[in-house]
Amino acid sequence: MALIGYARVSTEDQKLDMQVDALLKAGCDPEFIYKEHASGANAQRPQLGLLFKTLRKGDTLVVYKLDRLGRSTKHLYQMMDHLEKHEIGFMSLTESVDTTTPMGKMVFAIFAAMAQLERDLISERTKAGLAAARARGRKGGRKPKLTKEKALEAAKLLEDNPRLIHEQVARMFGVARATLYRSWTRYGISVDFE
Repeated sequence: MALIGYARVSTEDQKLDMQVDALLKAGCDPEFIYKEHASGANAQRPQLGLLFKTLRKGDTLVVYKLDRLGRSTKHLYQMMDHLEKHEIGFMSLTESVDTTTPMGKMVFAIFAAMAQLERDLISERTKAGLAAARARGRKGGRKPKLTKEKALEAAKLLEDNPRLIHEQVARMFGVARATLYRSWTRYGISVDFE
């Protein structure tokens, strides 16, 4: 009967330290803390899969926060159902959920629904913000790698030097050939494609 920890962040830039420290403080063995850099929306997480293979009857899966385990209520319920069927407990430190007790099971259901609601509200606010920005003429996304002037310069270079190939010109401007093609298309520059 062991406390098995799971820590997850969505991107490589984020740090797991705070979650791992909390799991250690809760009593998880450092050798049994599974760490992952992956989106919670991705059901195929290698470390989570390995963790589920490690869990045995009587163990308890411990996470720092409920949303570290799953991003949808349905997915969380599927995992909880699996844990319950195999007589494995679950603890979420932030929400003080402990499914080894009847009250903990009820609290889990409430927090899972609240976590889903929070994600849905964030998504709605994000979409509304993007729509408002578009209405004001702003576009989201990354800036183009080539300005119109640079794309024109690249097209002129090809025109003036027929021996150059598109790949060489793209390298001269520090971009991929596909980026060069997209720039010409974006700015309406007429170039013979190879």
